[in-house]
Amino acid sequence: MDNIELYINRISKLANRNKELNREMNEIVGRYNFIQKQNDKYLSLLSNFSFEEEDKKVTPRKKIRRFKRASLLYASIEGFHKLSGHPNAEKLMDKLDELQLRMGDIAKKYDIIKIKTVGDIFIFGGGMLEENRTNPIDVILAAIEMQQAAIEINGGEGGTAFWELSIGIHTGPVLAEPTGRKSTPFRLAGDSVNFTSRLGKACKAGSINISAMTYELVKEFFECCSSGEMPVKYKGFMESFYVDRLLPEFVKEGTLFGTNNSFNVKYSLIQFLDIQEEVLDMLEQNLPEYLFYHNIKHTIDVVTEVELIGWAEGLSEEEILILKLAGLFHDAGHVISYEDHEFHGTVLARKMLKKYHYAPEILDRVCALIMATQFPPEPQNLLEKVMCDSDLDYLGRADFIPVSNMLYEELKVRNMVGSFTEWNIKQLTFIRKHQYFTDTAQNLREVNKNKQIERLERLLEVGAQGS
Repeated sequence: MDNIELYINRISKLANRNKELNREMNEIVGRYNFIQKQNDKYLSLLSNFSFEEEDKKVTPRKKIRRFKRASLLYASIEGFHKLSGHPNAEKLMDKLDELQLRMGDIAKKYDIIKIKTVGDIFIFGGGMLEENRTNPIDVILAAIEMQQAAIEINGGEGGTAFWELSIGIHTGPVLAEPTGRKSTPFRLAGDSVNFTSRLGKACKAGSINISAMTYELVKEFFECCSSGEMPVKYKGFMESFYVDRLLPEFVKEGTLFGTNNSFNVKYSLIQFLDIQEEVLDMLEQNLPEYLFYHNIKHTIDVVTEVELIGWAEGLSEEEILILKLAGLFHDAGHVISYEDHEFHGTVLARKMLKKYHYAPEILDRVCALIMATQFPPEPQNLLEKVMCDSDLDYLGRADFIPVSNMLYEELKVRNMVGSFTEWNIKQLTFIRKHQYFTDTAQNLREVNKNKQIERLERLLEVGAQGS
């Protein structure tokens, strides 16, 4: 009974936390919707007109893209007021060029694109090469590295630099018109652009000033303090924050700014939502229509279940992440072949997760869990037990009959099963032999599984009497 109460309490806490985070996010994003709708309307009307002509042909405007949540970085290089009459002015100008090149390299490292350069003012955008939920974190990490670069290469003494950066960061919706240029691929419009520049202009040299929206998305990763309030058109006053550094628990030992494994796991749990979206889209487009059981719903069920059972079994965040990734890909191989779909799932997992920079040892563990779902289940460790119990969770659920009927229809299409009565006999034989491996699944599902055995026995009895 204690195990069941512990399991229920953990599920309740997880559900309440997710509910609270969703409420906060919707509240913040809602502040931007009104002005964004106006921007969309006006730019849509504007896209119908062009005043440029070439060879008497009107050049159509390129299609405008809307990014729901991009992070913009405004960086202004300060220090020119100190340059006049300086004995090392020429050398300092060389350092300025070096800093600008270094800023470009740092942006590239974090998949951040350059939007605009005006003299010594730069605007970068995160989450635009590929839309993702981690771009606010990426942009702040880039900003911290840019500030450190200014200290390291621009005559810094005592933790300061001759050339200093004032950086403003804001996360919000933007409208982007493709330019066709590789160096600056988008021309941006929208309230977010103006607000970001104001944050940068209001920032003291050597600091990073972020909006309340960005703060809400990164406050679990960085030490921040209030930098006051700024008036924003149509929105009143909005609070802003200075970013000091990574939280101590996320700093790699022996470094000032390096991230450790705890950071990587927490970051990856947010990144998982992007991976899940990509995989589910792929499944929706490519899964055969006859997969009545091994479909997207089953994948979502398994991903949900590995997390719930995993928390109840006392697993770490990293182990939960590995289980969720395995659950996401465990049946993805069906887009390639019905047979050996577990192996094909591992191939897809390695290919798709490579671009998210997972370490080889993590990929190996994910693939091992996918292969553990092969029939019959023979798990060798706790994570494999959680995986196998989650994959066959339906055996002990109240919806066992309709779910098993879907599996029957799927197998029938492939001529892998005979009559419905034969199928129920096979099901009864299998479920009698089946056992759940984790304490959590045994406590929650075993009793109901026995009820399903009784239901199958009654169905077969009725069928025998009717014949």
